[in-house]
Amino acid sequence: MTYSLVEKKVPFTLSAATLVESRSRSSQTSWLNDFRREALSQFQSQPWPTRKTESWKYTSLAALSEESYQGEVSEIEGKDVVSSQLSFDGLEGLKLVFVDGVFNQFLSSDESALSADVSGLICQRFSELDDAAKADVQATLGQVVDSENHLFAAHNNAMLQDGLLLKVLKNTKIEKPIQVIHYSTRQTAPCLTIARLVVVVEEGAELTVVERFGSSSETQNGFVNSLTECVVGSNAQLNHYRIHLEDETAQHVGGVHVNLLANSRLNSFQAGLGSVLKRVDVVVNHIEPGAHCELSGIYLPKNKQRIDFHTDIQHRAAHCTTNEVFRGIMADEAKATFNGRIYIHPHAQQTLAELSNKNLLLSNRAEVNTKPELEIYADDVKCAHGATVSQLDGEAIAYLRSRGISREKAELMMSYGFINELVESIKIEPIKQYMTQVLDSWFGQEQ
Repeated sequence: MTYSLVEKKVPFTLSAATLVESRSRSSQTSWLNDFRREALSQFQSQPWPTRKTESWKYTSLAALSEESYQGEVSEIEGKDVVSSQLSFDGLEGLKLVFVDGVFNQFLSSDESALSADVSGLICQRFSELDDAAKADVQATLGQVVDSENHLFAAHNNAMLQDGLLLKVLKNTKIEKPIQVIHYSTRQTAPCLTIARLVVVVEEGAELTVVERFGSSSETQNGFVNSLTECVVGSNAQLNHYRIHLEDETAQHVGGVHVNLLANSRLNSFQAGLGSVLKRVDVVVNHIEPGAHCELSGIYLPKNKQRIDFHTDIQHRAAHCTTNEVFRGIMADEAKATFNGRIYIHPHAQQTLAELSNKNLLLSNRAEVNTKPELEIYADDVKCAHGATVSQLDGEAIAYLRSRGISREKAELMMSYGFINELVESIKIEPIKQYMTQVLDSWFGQEQ
């Protein structure tokens, strides 16, 4: 049975028979068939979000209904991809590049480095996994994310063709970051891109992962559904960067879902420019006592772009901590949504959690919808949350102008300072320098 736009108002004309057939053609991932069938059933059973759906109230999916995204991906040569979209200057370590969802060996690190265990790191694509690695993936795939409550996660599961496993063995510290880069191009017919990453950091280990999403400068006609699942073991640490720099015509719905075990630590930085449709869900589960989450992010829509960040921090165990800070600048007629939720379960005593969201509007036509939430069911906790929406301070601008600074320069300085604090907190220098260049470009300034 085909789900058409009329039946479910879904832009993807999913057919159960066609789906399983197309995803089973490659025997390399036939072990995912049962997983895909179950996910398809989950996807079909969930209602399509509308403006009456609370979590999608301010983010319209109307742009998706214009296409079916059933086109075939045409692979491109590595030389045709803009090199500046594929790396951070000075950043060393393994690099894996996917173009329109297809792994590109020419643009990635040497094949021998990818296929081997590098100093305690297992880095393999799903299509090349051995039996032991398949067991690792099956133990994590779909287990961290709640796909029954995340429609696009269920869709990602159902359409999954290939993915990437990053696993760090016990008590191993990977010194250099692992870059996972997704690059989108304009195809002959609109295509669907599925990106999937599974990260397992075993007890006492440490890993830094940099996810980067970019695109060609031409008008995009595809849809990207990305999903990252992470398990951070006891006393382990994961440093995670996820940066969205696609063209403003791109359509992307993504998710990052993390389980933190005893005394583990997550340092996560999220950044995104706006586009026609851009939504990122970040869900962190404090599963065992002593876990800490450090989550920060910036969003910078302008023109008529849209961007939506939804964060959900679940404190399920005692003695865990969270520090979450997001800031956004909206210009022109751009719109942004930030929904940050911290949920304290009854057994999560001795929790310390703070959430801050600050927004700056550079135009009377720019909009932001911010909704910080605290839901507490334990009585021995210390929590705080807050949000602000403001425009540039006229008195501060007047003060700067009295010191001989032009109005345009004064506004630029204040706007830049508002967001640059979080960029300066980035610990990896090449990423910090690159994000500084992104800000310079966004504000119309040369480096």
